[in-house]
Amino acid sequence: MDTPKTGKNVVYGTVMESLPNTLFRVQIEGTTDLVLSFLGGKMIHNRIRVVIGDRVSLEIDPYGGKARITRRM
Repeated sequence: MDTPKTGKNVVYGTVMESLPNTLFRVQIEGTTDLVLSFLGGKMIHNRIRVVIGDRVSLEIDPYGGKARITRRM
């Protein structure tokens, strides 16, 4: 879903694996795809912890590759 203000593609997913340096493998809802994702700046600044099994909101890079975790649900 594109947000009209920023034009970023926002999707939801579940954290499947925790990797070093605040990287995570997240499974996007409704698919079997795993995306490599990293924590957004405000989540790092406010020390919000993300663990395996958490439902998160992602902003997917339009060029593919990685996604940014913006919210923990």
